[in-house]
Amino acid sequence: MLIRKICPSARQLDCFQMFSSKGQSKIERIGMVSQRRGCVPFVYSLNKVQIFFWVMFVTTFGARKLHEVRNSWHSGCWVMKFLVYAVSIVIPFIIPNIFIQLYGEIARMGAGVFLLLQLISMLHCISWCNKRWMPDSRSNQCGLFGLFLSTISFIASFAGIAVLYVLYISNSSCLFNIFTITWTAILVKIMMAVSLHSKVNEGLLSSGIMGLYIVFLCWSALHSEPQTGKCHTQMKIAKDGDWATIVSFIIAICAIVMATFSTGIDTRSFQFRNDEVQLEDDVPYSYQIFHIVFAMGAMYFAMLFINWELNHPTRKWSIDVGWASTWVKIINEWFAASIYVWRLISPVILRKQAANNEELVPRTLTV
Repeated sequence: MLIRKICPSARQLDCFQMFSSKGQSKIERIGMVSQRRGCVPFVYSLNKVQIFFWVMFVTTFGARKLHEVRNSWHSGCWVMKFLVYAVSIVIPFIIPNIFIQLYGEIARMGAGVFLLLQLISMLHCISWCNKRWMPDSRSNQCGLFGLFLSTISFIASFAGIAVLYVLYISNSSCLFNIFTITWTAILVKIMMAVSLHSKVNEGLLSSGIMGLYIVFLCWSALHSEPQTGKCHTQMKIAKDGDWATIVSFIIAICAIVMATFSTGIDTRSFQFRNDEVQLEDDVPYSYQIFHIVFAMGAMYFAMLFINWELNHPTRKWSIDVGWASTWVKIINEWFAASIYVWRLISPVILRKQAANNEELVPRTLTV
């Protein structure tokens, strides 16, 4: 009855095989959804636990001081939270399917926002590492550790690009993979050149870490590319390779959880003004941003299950595999490189504009 409520009528298709090669597990039976709708309702129902995070966002919105009731609600009241969490799991199974489809459209946008927030947090972390480990010209600090990290980052970046050429380019007809990997290498060199420019003088550490992150995004995009057998020289998943896929999937889940938690805690990177003084009775971070980031992280997790496709089924061992997933990660890579380069050159442009304005002021006065 529950399956019928989620996936009413229509011809059934086994589109969510994950834990059994014979397709007989309970998860697969629940995942038997209509070919017309794909795996969307079931996956969204599982990820509807984000209702809990939206409830927490609303109930902790505006919390500023530690003595407030909202702080106690955020840090305690675990029995009540468990009840809210249980209700948030039940709700998706009783609401009409039209709301689930609407949630799919919202989840896709929320997942994109989560990638943007994750990028902002990443840039903030890189800036912190650069300020801490790279010596300032006005100080006598030794930058040996920063230089070591910079060297390791660039070696790993270019070695990773070489490995990508070996794994994902088997012949000269793989034009898409050749362009993607080559453009990634060009982006790494551009970031390195801009950071070393005399007017920027950012150093190698930030560009090295960002280059490594760009190469990782490129690998993730190529890994999500459907394996047609023409351009992938890496081993296909064999019958005895199911455990490797499960392990990699668990690692991916842990990475998403860590990224979501670190992004939710690092709320200062999302503030336009960082000159506010932190008082002793202030909350350590923004609770509402923490919960809304987790809600968007749940949306991103749902997109991984359905490969960012709302109306197409997911095949066995193909989580986060599809052209939609590939293009989302490629665009995220290009956007990350563009934001980083703009972050480097924007102070130079602003200083130049300020200098031009100062030169224009005396001229207007003399006239």
